[in-house]
Amino acid sequence: MSEPLFERYSRQMLFPPIGEQGQRKIAAARVLIVGMGALGTVLANHMARAGVGMLRIVDRDYVEKSNLQRQMLYDEGDAELALPKAVAASRKLAKINSDIRLEAIAADVTADNAETLSDGVDLILDGTDNFRTRLLLNDVCFKREIPFVYGGAVSSQGMTAVFVPGETCCFRCLIGEADGTGQTCDTIGVISPIVDIVASFQAVEALKYLVGADSARRRSLLSIEIWRHQVFDAKLPPPKADCPTCGLKLYPALEEAASPFAVMCGRETVQFQGSKPIDMDRIERKLAAVCRVSRNPFLLKAVVPEGERLVLFPDGRVLVQGTEDIARARTLYDRYIGN
Repeated sequence: MSEPLFERYSRQMLFPPIGEQGQRKIAAARVLIVGMGALGTVLANHMARAGVGMLRIVDRDYVEKSNLQRQMLYDEGDAELALPKAVAASRKLAKINSDIRLEAIAADVTADNAETLSDGVDLILDGTDNFRTRLLLNDVCFKREIPFVYGGAVSSQGMTAVFVPGETCCFRCLIGEADGTGQTCDTIGVISPIVDIVASFQAVEALKYLVGADSARRRSLLSIEIWRHQVFDAKLPPPKADCPTCGLKLYPALEEAASPFAVMCGRETVQFQGSKPIDMDRIERKLAAVCRVSRNPFLLKAVVPEGERLVLFPDGRVLVQGTEDIARARTLYDRYIGN
């Protein structure tokens, strides 16, 4: 290890369970973080500062002012520019640690791309805010034998657990078939300390796995409520023989044909997942004739005459903001974007 790198990580290597050998393992590791919101930004900050060799970060959204209360890698300039979160986070992380490799991907994680996004990684960290994506990541992890570090935080409470193929039950075993209607930060709020705490527990379990500290790994579901100071640690149940993922190895989330329109719960937003890229120059000219349009290198925003807002990404995704009515979103999409 070079002298500059030894100096950068010296305090971490003084911690006996890591040491120089563990630091070398961290430097050789490849980690995927899905979701660069509150949990994801804390996770990425810890992984980058710890020296994880390659970080692949994925998020479908862009920075808004309401994110700044808890999403630690963003600032007011990012919100004013409406930068995709993956792009804004990558820029900050590059300033934190220029020695690591960063892959920033502005995309929604779906059954079509989840396996590709997981190519070559040693660990997947959950920074998402919905059960649909978590079940998808869970199925990818157990199909490909990649540990999945789950975390969730809302209001003043959070949970985290590590699911390891061949050793523990899976996330689907634990929660069953969630219907996706649970409470979210966008419906009941969240305070930032619970985010930092949950993500920090996720990060330390990630480090344990990466350095091979198997005996130190936690094999439980940790639940924390910080406003009333309540902590509960429950041993993970054994895998279920009839679980579609870890028991039957069917991986149903990877087989689902998702609707191109999906409501982003609590966001007053419907996302349309297009099947082909958008010609941003052409659509800008088209929308500018009837809408108030703004654009940066990563997305285009348009306020339609009816009052809703369209956010278009080059990969074909479109957010229809101002409604959770899929029929209404379809109408606006067809009216202003079409084929």
